[in-house]
Amino acid sequence: MSTQVLFGFHAVTVRLKTAPASVVEIHVDATRRDARMRQFVQRVHDAGARLVESDVARLQALAGNARHQGVVARVAPLAPSHSLDEVLEVVAGPPLVLVLDGVTDPHNLGACLRVADGAGVHAVVAPKDHAVGLNATVAKVASGAAETVPYLMVTNLARSLNEMKERDIRIVGTSDDAPQTLYEADLRGPLALVLGAEGAGLRQLTRKTCDALVRIPMRGAVESLNVSVAAGIALYEARRQRER
Repeated sequence: MSTQVLFGFHAVTVRLKTAPASVVEIHVDATRRDARMRQFVQRVHDAGARLVESDVARLQALAGNARHQGVVARVAPLAPSHSLDEVLEVVAGPPLVLVLDGVTDPHNLGACLRVADGAGVHAVVAPKDHAVGLNATVAKVASGAAETVPYLMVTNLARSLNEMKERDIRIVGTSDDAPQTLYEADLRGPLALVLGAEGAGLRQLTRKTCDALVRIPMRGAVESLNVSVAAGIALYEARRQRER
């Protein structure tokens, strides 16, 4: 059976909560006896998962780095949602989708997924090319959100955006040279917010496919924000407008 690796308290705890049967085994630092670890070990026992006490070298070898917090799990892959249609079919109310065009850094993707989960995003969509897939680093940074937010990688992003339009989802991209600010735009109703990688921004075809472009006002010396920060600002503005 092929397995994946998750590491860190948050990522492994969320998998225990959402899909305990998929957990093959959990390795913990044999020398760590603090309250957080004791509570975690009790949670593992309650879930009926196999617990293995390991040394630091073993944990680092499993995780591939030293940021595991003393917790590494081997898990069976979860069956992904096969399409955006499948996700949207069960959405109550207007859908909110985050589209990432060209985000290749796993730390940025993990942070975007965490923000998306907090803002109630129904799915995150990215192209299969020029994008990072889900891996252990993404899951660690996402603090569990990689388990809760559907991450859909599509072959043709422009075509997928046009398919969203057919569902009456408005496509709003972010660009430093957009004529209106994020706060001047109407972000209520079915919406897909499209963000490009820091520096490169949206690819030309993606930009042309958007129904509207907005910018985040910048008042200081820096010219742009990290994509996860920009995603947080944009998504929570959409959420604020929806709840007024």
